[in-house]
Amino acid sequence: MKEFNVTGTCIPNKHYMVDTTDKINAIITLIEKDSYFTINRARQYGKTTTLSLLNQTIQDQYHVIWLSFEGMGDLAFQNEIAFVKNFIYKVKKELDFIKIDSNIVAKWGDTTDYDMDSFNDAFEYLSDKITALCKQVNKEIILMIDEVDKSSDNQIFLNFLGMLRNKYLARSSGRDYTFKSVILAGVYDIKNLKIKLRPDEEKKYNSPWNIAVDFNIDMSFSAKEIATMLQDYEQDYHTGMDIEAISNQIYFYTSGYPFLVSRLCKWIDEDGNREWTLDNVRVAEHALLQLPCTLFDDLAKNYENHADLQLLIDDILFGNKEYLYAITDPVIQFGAMLGILKNQDNKVAISNVIFDTILYNHVLSKKNREDISITSDRNQFIINGRLDMSRVLVKFQEIMKAEYREENDKFLEKQGRLLFLCFLKPIINGTGFYFVEPETRNSNRMDIVVVYGSEEFIIELKIWHGTEYRKDGIQQLEGYIESRNNTKGYLVSFSFLKNKKYTKGYLSSDETIKEIFEIVV
Repeated sequence: MKEFNVTGTCIPNKHYMVDTTDKINAIITLIEKDSYFTINRARQYGKTTTLSLLNQTIQDQYHVIWLSFEGMGDLAFQNEIAFVKNFIYKVKKELDFIKIDSNIVAKWGDTTDYDMDSFNDAFEYLSDKITALCKQVNKEIILMIDEVDKSSDNQIFLNFLGMLRNKYLARSSGRDYTFKSVILAGVYDIKNLKIKLRPDEEKKYNSPWNIAVDFNIDMSFSAKEIATMLQDYEQDYHTGMDIEAISNQIYFYTSGYPFLVSRLCKWIDEDGNREWTLDNVRVAEHALLQLPCTLFDDLAKNYENHADLQLLIDDILFGNKEYLYAITDPVIQFGAMLGILKNQDNKVAISNVIFDTILYNHVLSKKNREDISITSDRNQFIINGRLDMSRVLVKFQEIMKAEYREENDKFLEKQGRLLFLCFLKPIINGTGFYFVEPETRNSNRMDIVVVYGSEEFIIELKIWHGTEYRKDGIQQLEGYIESRNNTKGYLVSFSFLKNKKYTKGYLSSDETIKEIFEIVV
């Protein structure tokens, strides 16, 4: 039987896979136009699997040379001669598996016609060999290079790209033969790579890959595409799952990030007793957050190692600022390239709910270790195994009044939501979990969904901005309660009025048609 794969390349006859036919066809369209391009996407975004599927699809029509720079040491990029020798060797190994005249393959691998140890321009020699190869074969050649990030800041590699560019331009005017299409794959977009030419030189833009077309194909999985994988699974196991509902739920948590989609499905299949229910998808999401994962490690490292990105993420997470999505902004561009940020209605947002929660937990862990400590005995909030959210909110109000009453408005607006989550997390830890609804987070409001046992609690954190904003906020909370098929909600209002009253209790029927418990802090 097939299985869900989260390591290495996915293979159709071994793994459950999303039907990406439309994406592959879109890439083939680029190839048919003789385009050179880079498939630049975040880690574990299905780049290698896409190249594998592409290779299988086009290998009858074209000769495909598929290389990878994974594992290539520094010696291969020591100088032009070392690189050219390495490249010729790797291509020779690929040509051995392609239906090409053996004499052509032998001629490609034969370098005795030049003394490369004394040849002044090794790339000119390589260019001539590529010309000869492309003239002699019976099909056009596609060159694919995976893991180009391993050498993307190396001047030798950039010289190689410059050689390919010159051949591409010469081919366009009928003066050369070269690869029909060159496809690079990696996290970084070589077309806009910021490189360092010499150790003492300031970094600058100097990419020779300006001939490449933009790669705008959406590599994430839509809910409908996720459904194709579940349909394949259902044919084997006949679980009776609601495929559309499960696909939508998986997409809600992952926003179609390929690794996260497969990881959730793998947990349900192997650890979740194959119970394909909405509740179990939710449990799977919680379990995934607790499992060791290099992708999450990278997420935390990128947050810690890039100060500007960290500031931007903090502002997004805790809702005190909104940013227009400007792709020319280097911080936004960098965050999007790493798969952390995305464009959501022309605003900068965290790319998916799982990343959102990982970053929240990371920040909360740091804050609890540093300067914020407002934890309380969790047992007082658990009554007969059930969480009493009203008690949680009242206790939070008491702590805020006692310990943070003298803080200024600027501190509370920036830290209020962080303080609440720092207080909440230890109470629900182990038995419950939370996530922030990405569609509702802005400078005025933020909805948190807390799951404890079989119960779901909807809490809106709202900054006080006057009576009219309050009415809108209550209506928005009512709508969200309705959308979650719930009947009750909770409201935490952060008020900066000097004469504010620390009120608590249920809203009157004049204010709401739902059961809403509110505290003012």
